[in-house]
Amino acid sequence: MSFIRLGDYNRMTVVKSVDFGLYLDGGDEGEVLLPARYVPDGCKEGDEIEVFVYLDSEERLVATTQTPKARVGDFAFLTVSWVNEYGAFLDWGLMKDLFCPFREQKMKMEKGKGYIVHVHLDNESHRIVASAKVEHYFDPSFPPYRHGDEVNLLVWQKTDLGFKVIIDNRFPGLVYGNQVFRQIHTGDRLTGYIDMVREDGKVDVMLQPTGWRMTKETADIILDYMESHGGTCPLTDKSPAEDIYQQFQVSKKSYKKAIGDLYKRRLITIEDDCIRLNKAARRR
Repeated sequence: MSFIRLGDYNRMTVVKSVDFGLYLDGGDEGEVLLPARYVPDGCKEGDEIEVFVYLDSEERLVATTQTPKARVGDFAFLTVSWVNEYGAFLDWGLMKDLFCPFREQKMKMEKGKGYIVHVHLDNESHRIVASAKVEHYFDPSFPPYRHGDEVNLLVWQKTDLGFKVIIDNRFPGLVYGNQVFRQIHTGDRLTGYIDMVREDGKVDVMLQPTGWRMTKETADIILDYMESHGGTCPLTDKSPAEDIYQQFQVSKKSYKKAIGDLYKRRLITIEDDCIRLNKAARRR
């Protein structure tokens, strides 16, 4: 290989074995040590393995078969392991903690607390560092999404309007509070759905699919519930929204659409005090 992706996964060839580990072919960067504790059983000279490459405490390239919680270019929720006069050190799943200098902190980080950060290579020191000023690292291009697109979300922070999220490790977005029907917290990774991309590029996101997809998913959940509860469900379209949410984590509007769909498909009957699964529709 001609170059190494620092702070990322690399496929590297074992060039020699020593008592304290294996040396891997780092191309122009020379040989890179894989310490003995991380060497896979049976790995030998000539084998090609995938490793994560970062810098050890002496700023030398080192390889590991451990899986980090983030790699260069990622946004992640990481916990502070310790703090000194230069900054905070975050647990990212590797032997050496990830450094976040004071200048990259929005507020002074505290040991034991978790923060959303961006992992990147520092232009001056060429070290892998973290920054809590995540808004500086979003993709500046216009978000390419359409209504209903499924996306990956990292919950960033709570606001008066709802929750700021990071979409697909690239763009900021917002989930409005009145669209949240379950407990979510900073650092949660969720599946979301695009509501709309505004003219200024701001993105509104929902935690539930829209339209027919939402109705079908909710209907399937209701069917599963009924089949495991004797073929009935005590919640009807007249039940309190709080009871519906507590049981199925959906809004009353979504629930009514789903049971309406089931009724049209003749899978249920709707009674005054419950909905009942038709015998011909039972799968168990």
